Amino acid sequence: MGLTSGRRTLFAVICAVAVATIYVAQPVLAEIGGDLNLSEADLGWIVTTGQLGYLIGLALLVPLGDMFDRRKLIAGHLLLAAVGMALAAVAAQPWLLLAGVALAGLFAVVVQTTVAFAADLSMAAERGRTLGAVTSGVVIGILGARLLAGGLAALWGWRSIYVVLAVLLLALSGCVLRLLPSDPRDGQTTYVAVLISLGRLFRERLFVSRGLITFFLFASFGTLWSGLALPLAAEPWHLNTAQIGLFGIAGLAGALGASRAGQGADAGRANAITGGALALLAASWLATGQASWSLWPVVVGVIVLDFAVQAVHVSNQHLLTAAYPHRTSSVIGGYMIFYSFGSAVGATSTTAVYSAAGWAGSSLLGAAFALCALLAWAVNRHAAAGTRRDALV
Repeated sequence: MGLTSGRRTLFAVICAVAVATIYVAQPVLAEIGGDLNLSEADLGWIVTTGQLGYLIGLALLVPLGDMFDRRKLIAGHLLLAAVGMALAAVAAQPWLLLAGVALAGLFAVVVQTTVAFAADLSMAAERGRTLGAVTSGVVIGILGARLLAGGLAALWGWRSIYVVLAVLLLALSGCVLRLLPSDPRDGQTTYVAVLISLGRLFRERLFVSRGLITFFLFASFGTLWSGLALPLAAEPWHLNTAQIGLFGIAGLAGALGASRAGQGADAGRANAITGGALALLAASWLATGQASWSLWPVVVGVIVLDFAVQAVHVSNQHLLTAAYPHRTSSVIGGYMIFYSFGSAVGATSTTAVYSAAGWAGSSLLGAAFALCALLAWAVNRHAAAGTRRDALV
């Protein structure tokens, strides 16, 4: 048993397109607001609604992967996400746009079902490599969505973004049914039992420790990507949105470079990779903190930060899927709840700190989150010891 390169690529593409549905609105919020007569204060609800739907889906939908055939589940969730995108594309009223975005966000958690399915289809000795490749699709979706949205909106308007995503999601739903193997289940596990099993994970040290690392990891990530545009648009740079968007390419390069971290995890070094990458994460803020004085250190800092985030993310998922092989969907869904809360905390706090203390204050905040993640790893570094052999089985 193993996972072919073609299927691995399909899984990565599914993740990229599905996660893009949550982030594509960010570069075109002003255009949407002008078209639908939304105030600046209300524009934030477009992004928030999608993220709230995603958070609900993590808790309530991802565990279904431990009950049902995941090939059919992934295809169905992609289809429903496409319906959400179609609603957003034709929305003439704000409420219909929000309904479409919420529906797409709810079923965008197909990403986590996909990651769990890919991990289960892989041989244990290749699990880290698979997770590195598939989660690279997530990074491409998060960072590439902004570039895609800006280009499509400039050519055909903001609605074209949602039309294109709806078509891609429909096409991927068909590809899943044709190209992925069936995933039969015994049908005896109940939904309540799955939710109870998910709740019990929050009492297990390995899961909670990796969750805390992830919370602080993505709080640091959110601090950078939700706040970096502020100093770049201010004096002395006055960069426009297109120029600021180019920094996403640096982040993409760093994250994709970390895909090889999965091979290290396969060799039993997932825990060591986590510690080293978190140290790099903290150090990266020394460079990105220079945004008000010099841009080249920022480019370096962005590459290092995204490299570190992706390396830790892959290593965490490798350890968790090895430790809980019979409930990978639930463990990935629960783990990503920490991710969602961490991203939200970082995004919210960085703007508040910037208004009070400038980019220096935001950089200290991002570094503090990184150091908290490193501390959580140091305190619990022995919790992963029992899973090291599993990566080699």
